[in-house]
Amino acid sequence: MTSAYSLYTPTGPAIPLIIDSPHSSNDFPATVPICAPKVALDSGWDAWVDELWQGAISEGAHLLAARFHRSYIDANRSMLDIDAELLAQPWPGPIATSEKTRAGMGLIRRYALPGIPVYDKRLSVAEVQSRLDHYYLPYHRRLKTLLDEAHARFGAVWHIDCHSMKSVGNAMNTDAGALRPDVVIGDVDHTTALPEFSLWLADQFKDLGYHVSINRPYKGAELVKAYSDPAARRYSLQIELNRRLYMNEQGFSKHEGFMLVQKHLHEVAKRTADYIRAKLKNSPDLAP
Repeated sequence: MTSAYSLYTPTGPAIPLIIDSPHSSNDFPATVPICAPKVALDSGWDAWVDELWQGAISEGAHLLAARFHRSYIDANRSMLDIDAELLAQPWPGPIATSEKTRAGMGLIRRYALPGIPVYDKRLSVAEVQSRLDHYYLPYHRRLKTLLDEAHARFGAVWHIDCHSMKSVGNAMNTDAGALRPDVVIGDVDHTTALPEFSLWLADQFKDLGYHVSINRPYKGAELVKAYSDPAARRYSLQIELNRRLYMNEQGFSKHEGFMLVQKHLHEVAKRTADYIRAKLKNSPDLAP
């Protein structure tokens, strides 16, 4: 069994900035019966997002990256978001089905792409519970620990949940057929981070030449909802990068834009680190 995650620690003085990438792996256990072709499965992979954000660790951030495919189990969904249609037996606990599950993109994905199922048979309750125990929960526990430790040390913590998105929404998305912006920042309609921070971060991307949207078409999901509490100085937001900026979406290969995007994300991380240090310095009740 592979580890549930990779953790990259700061190469210099740590700051309370935690970056996570829950969909950064296309690793699907060979023993799992699936019928979706690899190219369809790969379409759900946030290809190389953890690599794109690597520069953040030299600015004092921790970077956590999942090492399991989101179709195997999705760390960015609630544990209650069970798709009963995928199960061979009734789920023994409570279920809270979301719109994502109804579209086939729940805790365990039913469809890799519209009309293309992931699995060729129903899954046992024991199989789903095993995925929770060995992958989902270890990832969440590690992320929570990183956030709690940073908050205890500094009195505040900033969390950025990182993703990539298709350049055009498909039939499983709310924006089907729409061309997407370069960057989408999601803070669940300004409930998971201070609007000031979300707007400031959007301005940093705009300054580097990117077209930025806030909360459209992605507001943020479980990972920013579960670990945010702005009133307690726990700020979480989600960043989606348009894949056309750095990769060939059909061939799943990096193109010449990859290094530029990586350089720009390092710059965004540097500016964010400076922003956080200034907040710590100017707030007497926070630890610099």
